[in-house]
Order: sequence, then structure tokens, then C-alpha cells
Amino acid sequence: MKHFQGIDIYETLPEIVAPAHSALVVWDVQAGLIGRIHDKDSYLSKLGPFIKALRVRMPVIYTLITPLPDAFRGPWAIYNQMRRMGVDDPSKLRPFLQPGSREREVPSEVAPQEGDWVLDKTSASLFVGTPVEATLRSRGVQTLLFAGIATDAGVETSARHASALGFYPVVVREGCSSMTREAHERSLASLAGQVIVASMEEIRQALG
Repeated sequence: MKHFQGIDIYETLPEIVAPAHSALVVWDVQAGLIGRIHDKDSYLSKLGPFIKALRVRMPVIYTLITPLPDAFRGPWAIYNQMRRMGVDDPSKLRPFLQPGSREREVPSEVAPQEGDWVLDKTSASLFVGTPVEATLRSRGVQTLLFAGIATDAGVETSARHASALGFYPVVVREGCSSMTREAHERSLASLAGQVIVASMEEIRQALG
């Protein structure tokens, strides 16, 4: 750790992920997405124990994709969903991750527990349209660990946004996943120069 102009600068992983100033973000681990990732058969078995181990050390935030009503969705949001679903007519878009649907649920292996913060959000950034930044700063949180789906979408967007806001962003390598292994690895390679990418084991060792 360095002390510079009245502030502490964390340098090592144990300093960066110290529980006193860290929180874990579990990004969009919902039934409707789990079935589409490349490592769906093993992903939850890795992520569940990791969340359980960190929950006793630091706060845990779960995010849930929460679509806006059609009357409040902008043209880009509609067009982007058309691209992802491969349709050329907005009226053909099917409801996705709607409140009350099974596909919106968090699987039992990684489900939120009492005391976790379950956050409805409408964008690919943890900070857009949410009280997260102010809430975390009021609690002295400086480091955010990111796990979830998809590495190359909301995880990457939120980790970069966290960096821009001055948080220490740590992306958990095998705690994240994407629709393809190539997309996952490409995103991690891109992120490595801008945020911290660490394995579950490295984080466990850093926490002691």
C-alpha cells in the first residue's frame, strides 16, 4: 500500500479485496440466461460455493434484468433487442425476463439470501438509473467484485463504469460467463488492461 496526498493506494490483491471495503456483484444470473451460456453444465457448481464463501465476508448485490414497459422503451433498446433476437418487426419481439416469469428467477444454487441486496435495473450498467453509487460510497465500499452473465455485456460495461467512477473493479474470471467461450475470453482479454481480472482461487487466497 502506498500513502499519497492523504489517501491510501491499494496495490496487492489482498489489499484491494479486503472485506472492510469490498462488495460482490452477482450480475444477471437468471434462469433465462443460464441455459444459453457456453458452460451451463458446470457454471452454477462453481459460482454457488464462491458466493457462499464471500457472503460471510462482504455485502452481496444481485442484479435482475427488469424490462421497461413498451411505452417507455427507447428506439435503440427496441432495435438492439430486435438484433439479438433476429427479428425484423418490433411486434414480433417476445416478452423476455418479465417480472413473475420463471426465466427471471435466480437458480436455487446461487439464490439471494437474507441481507443481500436484490436490485432491479434496466440497463447494462450497475450505475445507470440506480442508487448503487451513492449507497456504496455511504458505506465506504471502494472495491467491487463482479461475477455473472454476460462477461462481454453487463459485466464488462459495469466493470468499466466502476473504474470510471473511481472504484477498484475486480472481474472474477470463472465467476463470469458468456454465450460462447470465445466471447468470454475476448472480453476478459480486453478488460485485463483496464480492470483487475482474478480467478476464484486467487481471490480466496487474498481473503485469507
